[in-house]
Amino acid sequence: MCGIIGYTGGAQAAPKLLNGLKRLDYRGYDSSGIAVLERGKITVVKAEGKVAVLDKKTDFGNALRGTVGIGHTRWATHGAPSDANAHPHASNDGRFAIVHNGIIENFFELKQTLAASGCVFSSETDSEVIVHLIETLYNGDMLATLVKAERELKGSYAVGILCADAPNTIYAIRKDNPLMIGINGKNGENFIASDVAAALEYTHEFVLLGDGEIAAVSPAEVAFYDADGKPITKEPYTVKWNIEQAEKGGYPHFMIKEIHEQPRALTDTVRQRIKRDGSIDLDGIELTPEYIASLDGIDIIGCGSAYHAGIVGKYFIEKHARIRVNCELASEYIYSDPITGANRLTLIISQSGETADTLAALRLAKKRGSRTIAVVNVVESAIAREADGVLYTHAGPEIAVATTKGYTTQIAALYLIGLKAARIKGAITNERYSALIKELLSVSDKVSAMLAPAEIEQMLALAKKYSKNHCAFFIGRGADYAASLEGALKLKEISYIHAEAYAAGELKHGTISLIEEGTVTLALVTQSALYPKMESNIKSVSSRKGTVIAVASPENAKISSASDKVIILPECDDDIAPILAAVALQLFAYYVADCRKCDIDKPRNLAKSVTVE
Repeated sequence: MCGIIGYTGGAQAAPKLLNGLKRLDYRGYDSSGIAVLERGKITVVKAEGKVAVLDKKTDFGNALRGTVGIGHTRWATHGAPSDANAHPHASNDGRFAIVHNGIIENFFELKQTLAASGCVFSSETDSEVIVHLIETLYNGDMLATLVKAERELKGSYAVGILCADAPNTIYAIRKDNPLMIGINGKNGENFIASDVAAALEYTHEFVLLGDGEIAAVSPAEVAFYDADGKPITKEPYTVKWNIEQAEKGGYPHFMIKEIHEQPRALTDTVRQRIKRDGSIDLDGIELTPEYIASLDGIDIIGCGSAYHAGIVGKYFIEKHARIRVNCELASEYIYSDPITGANRLTLIISQSGETADTLAALRLAKKRGSRTIAVVNVVESAIAREADGVLYTHAGPEIAVATTKGYTTQIAALYLIGLKAARIKGAITNERYSALIKELLSVSDKVSAMLAPAEIEQMLALAKKYSKNHCAFFIGRGADYAASLEGALKLKEISYIHAEAYAAGELKHGTISLIEEGTVTLALVTQSALYPKMESNIKSVSSRKGTVIAVASPENAKISSASDKVIILPECDDDIAPILAAVALQLFAYYVADCRKCDIDKPRNLAKSVTVE
């Protein structure tokens, strides 16, 4: 997705802007650009392609001498990737330059009005209307101009603005798109950024700009204003991640690094919430017996992998808390006229906390009276702020587009919520509750065992053997079906192999017609009660000369007799197996993609945080 960086201080701005843009590489982009203000003149340089092209155009930033500027990486929405459509966009009089993340929903109407007044457009983007609107409204008072501009704009936006009349200042506005201010008072420099990674090398102190708020950022100070232009006070928060956490740390790709970070991420998500007496503390989220008894159901809302985590959570919560759970895609929920209210709890899942459809679903659920709890990774993200309660996953920065530790920690968080509800409701025995608590506390050690060199070698050999296939199916029953959905997504998004997941019992309702000699099917066999059914399904595939790779728990290892290959997980409870199965399928997808020489961290056409519908 698009990325923003801005710098104002005593140093040359352009090299810092270019460095910040490289830190945003992981978001996915097709063009980039920077604008630097020097001696009352704004110079804009932009280019289609990677930041390396921009490096060459600017002599690695040395050609631009100013000490204040803004930069941007663009992922095309309105208009194809091109130099003209890249940001920053400049006003006709050269007085202003802007960078923008988001979508301006009324851009067509604004463009018609602005063009009629004499504004000349040089791009196909919706973003360009912002700079011409500011130019038209400007009366010498930037604050008053931005207040008026925000009232005209409809949609979502995070905008950084340069004005030639304000030689050391960057202005910033936002609505429904992340934008933060990085503060480094000791060095007399400040930043704007759409992601902390862009400025983390220079500061750990950030202030998140709220919806409708305005910031005026200069080297000496940062001033904040509300939507009416009235001064407000905002307190910074400290980001505890270090820059090394946002780099590869010796691994060839961020994705494999983040797969290996899962033991730590799971430990941080689980262990601090489980007290010595075995009780669960959900960071102050109160679930009373009266409230749990009042519920007629739980809605779990998410997109992509977050939705898959929700399905795993659905199986777990229904089984142990005996509460009916409905799991829905956020993009469907917001247009389905959902039936919800005070008697339904809505769990909102998003790694970034900024996913546009999921944020819209949260707002709709709240509007209709449902209590909302967010399961997110990014602190102070929009979803985290707007939900009634938030349970952070503590996965840490996730740079690769394909989520790994974000997904497994979401499952762990849902398990904690499910167990808490089950205990309050009295739907689970003390013995079963204690056993699952023990399993959760040990899951990180089991994931570590899966990442041992010998296990990695086995997975790499398997991936090499099947990396030339053009299609793969994933099947499972119960929680294994939920896990297979995520396995298929991982394989298709990073290796570009067509992959689909099916409930194994549905094979004979059409899908089995696609099975032929050489077709690869990954069969998950971790739910012991369903073993006979899965064995039958696997034999149906094998009898049609399909190749079966089974992913099985030790208790179900005998499935090897019906399979071509088998991946044996560490010993674990059936209910915890989806986390271990996810790690196995992440590794398989990663090494298949690596064998195919794919751009693993930045799959084509994808972005890390989908902040537009």
